[in-house]
Amino acid sequence: MFINSLPLFFTHIGYASPLELLIIFLGLFAVLFITAPVCENTANLPPFDNYLFAAWSGKIALKSAFWPFFLLLNGCLYTVDLLAKTGLFTVSSWDDIHFILLLPIFWWTLSVWRCSANSRARAWGASARLMTLSVFFEYALKLLIRIDYPRLFFNCEDLLLDYGSCF
Repeated sequence: MFINSLPLFFTHIGYASPLELLIIFLGLFAVLFITAPVCENTANLPPFDNYLFAAWSGKIALKSAFWPFFLLLNGCLYTVDLLAKTGLFTVSSWDDIHFILLLPIFWWTLSVWRCSANSRARAWGASARLMTLSVFFEYALKLLIRIDYPRLFFNCEDLLLDYGSCF
């Protein structure tokens, strides 16, 4: 997450400096920490049969709801960005993959928010909530790059079939 988008944002787009984004990030973390639910005892959680439904309903530990999808999502985003930068993916395919990942991201966000009380400390719940919000910021950055700055990200010279998307 942010491997390709933040360097482009800071060097070419420049709507905000790294210090400004850090202050916003820390302020958002403070708000999320204050509003985070009080941690419950995670040892009393019932065993779950269906992982997706248990995560959706907030009945599993936060680490079980957060880490698997976080790693899978970042692996997918990194791979798609790498393929798009090398010219192996067209711009429209890059758009399609991000659109396909949007619904699981909404599921993950709601699951993390519901499971954030099932952690050992409020800071972990606030951190997990902040990471889910960061994914939406990443998507906003990628949308900005896609619409206004596609030549910075995509290898437009190699995309003969989809060269019109680079304008």
